[in-house]
Amino acid sequence: MLPKKVQGRVAAIIDGLANQPRPHGVWKLSGHDHAYRIRVGDYRIVYTIQDQVLIVEVIRVAQRGKVHRGL
Repeated sequence: MLPKKVQGRVAAIIDGLANQPRPHGVWKLSGHDHAYRIRVGDYRIVYTIQDQVLIVEVIRVAQRGKVHRGL
């Protein structure tokens, strides 16, 4: 569970991905064809983009040291 003070910021970023799936500050994950991450304070949002059908799927939201575990 995310802390309440972070939840609103994370939700706003995720909502924004619908209009701009590759905003400023996004990084492509190496070793993954369609996976990206974006920073929100000490947290990271990892997501995939399927351009051909216009789908953005959020895979994980976690603190930066834990976000890549198990991907």
